[in-house]
Amino acid sequence: MRFRPLRSAPAFDGERMPVADPPATMKAVVFDAPGNPDALRAASVPVPSPVISELLVRVVAAGVNPIDVKTRGGAGVSAQIPSYPSTLGFDFSGIVVKSPYEAHPLPPGTPVFGMAAFPRTGGTYAEYAVAPTLSVARKPSSLSHVEAAGVPLAALTAWGLVVETAHAHEGQRILIHAGSGGVGHFAVQFAAYFGAHVTATSSGRNAAWLRELGAAVVVDYTTTRFDEVVAQVDVVIDLVGNVGGDTGTRSLRVLRPGGLYVVVPTGSWPGYADAAEAAGVRATSYKVVPDGGALATIGRLLDSGAVQVYVDRVFDLGEAAAAHRLLEDGHTRGKLVLRVSAD
Repeated sequence: MRFRPLRSAPAFDGERMPVADPPATMKAVVFDAPGNPDALRAASVPVPSPVISELLVRVVAAGVNPIDVKTRGGAGVSAQIPSYPSTLGFDFSGIVVKSPYEAHPLPPGTPVFGMAAFPRTGGTYAEYAVAPTLSVARKPSSLSHVEAAGVPLAALTAWGLVVETAHAHEGQRILIHAGSGGVGHFAVQFAAYFGAHVTATSSGRNAAWLRELGAAVVVDYTTTRFDEVVAQVDVVIDLVGNVGGDTGTRSLRVLRPGGLYVVVPTGSWPGYADAAEAAGVRATSYKVVPDGGALATIGRLLDSGAVQVYVDRVFDLGEAAAAHRLLEDGHTRGKLVLRVSAD
């Protein structure tokens, strides 16, 4: 039997966008060395080339995350940046331009969202980015690219915390610090979706909104010490740590014996493991896993309306420094997103 070569991509049952060949260079926001937000500058850089199982994606929008801010400032993953100038950014939503092979399930023209492998590759504050196929999923059809760009890193972090680490279930009592932030607002929704009793800390202005997302109790940290009104919870998801205070230390006091403390911000409390052991509770840190399968599941929840993403502000690509300043102020609700190119 003779096999005929496949001459075109397989039929696609959803949206497909026309695709143009990429140019040699692209607009990007780079920084030449760690520094303050003014270190970010516009530049023209070469369009990256995908290798083996990578996709080349035309970026329509890019999410802005705290890890971007930390990295730009010299912390985060800055030690792993191989050379400068460097382009920041993990999150993206856009259109596939090149796939690894003709019959790939994400052919050119497919709207996708996911995470780039920054800093191993260039980031997503650019018109084009490469991403591992296993870190990408089809964009939820109900979301715009701007909305979808606010999902991957924050939602995957929340999913890993709530579903894969805490194993959220009916009747479980979960306390989530910084519930109104990018990761927090997803964590509240996932925990409530799986039946947990959710208590969230936030400023008072976000209390009603968090209740709409599924929090049973919201503690205004500006007026009330959470450890005076919360007790015997099964899990604490700490998106603050002990930086600038003692949130982590007090969190151990509200856990039941054998409960689980999960701290997320890297370096926010170096002594958490010893303190948890002394308090008779379990503890772990957590780092996001860019899992395209989990992201596809999250996408279905978004399309069903069971979960939503909240985008607080949208900036043009050239306004990345302003987005970083706003995120550093620490009072954003949900996500900040960069609009990179036309939809």
